[in-house]
Amino acid sequence: MTRQTSMPTGGAESGRPPREGAGREPAGDGLLVVDKPAGWTSHDVVGRSRRLCATRRVGHAGTLDPMATGVLVLGVNRATKLLTYLVGADKTYTATIRLGASTVTDDAEGEVTATRDTTAVTDEQVAAAVSRLTGPIQQVPSAVSAIKIDGKRSYARVRAGEDVELPARPVTVHRFEVLTRRRDDATFLDLDVEVDVSSGTYVRALARDLGADLTVGGHLTALRRTRVGDFDLSRAVTLDQLEQDGAPAHLIPLAAAAAASFPVRELTEQESIDLGHGKRLTAIEPGRLEPVAAIGPDGRLVAMLDETRQEARSHVVFPTS
Repeated sequence: MTRQTSMPTGGAESGRPPREGAGREPAGDGLLVVDKPAGWTSHDVVGRSRRLCATRRVGHAGTLDPMATGVLVLGVNRATKLLTYLVGADKTYTATIRLGASTVTDDAEGEVTATRDTTAVTDEQVAAAVSRLTGPIQQVPSAVSAIKIDGKRSYARVRAGEDVELPARPVTVHRFEVLTRRRDDATFLDLDVEVDVSSGTYVRALARDLGADLTVGGHLTALRRTRVGDFDLSRAVTLDQLEQDGAPAHLIPLAAAAAASFPVRELTEQESIDLGHGKRLTAIEPGRLEPVAAIGPDGRLVAMLDETRQEARSHVVFPTS
């Protein structure tokens, strides 16, 4: 959920940071893939990374709840312009769902609102309910999500005592796999799961809806994001590593970051000049819906292209600095 929490104490990831950028080597343009620690908001991580990168131009491609850990993709300097396109990438999570208890927030940070015995729930019933939540579905986001209603965050309205009902919206659960089952006690059944989902899918809501389908209630007790698009935990670094090594050592350069996530169009020198002057090019694959990374002969990212029509136009241009 989106509740603000204080930063943990102890170690390199604690305490009040010194003046931003003091004594740090300025980072260039690129992406950082951070393994977010538990208890930190995404904004906390951005704030610490701004100091480590010696720049205020740092943003993230999709919020993680404070209780969650795992892949948080950060854009640094001009790479913040790539984040708009990365936000829509598919994601993978591992999670633990507790059946037998419902909470106000659909996760372990909220007050328990009801409990039910799960001893009669069979593996076959769980599998059938999981199947019904796989594929294209209509999902009602958690009321404590960051979705805005008339300009105000849904979670803020809930905290103010309002009853919030969000409309269902289409999402896709590409894979919903139960890895292990175990009983915490006579009441609860815990499921360790792994899911591949489209952007905008709430894993908390999957836990809630699975419990509702089985008529015993459910909520999320652990969540770890293991992949955003083509960036997974194998490329992620901790904040301690960034502190020790310096952010530039782990920065994925702008062109490499774009090429890792999008189709690439290699430009001639003249095409690079034309795009820099705002001209359009003939599309290589008209009708392609995903953005295209236009790379110049010098290996530089020149622009992100829209090739949905016969003429390719620039979503955004990256002029030489």
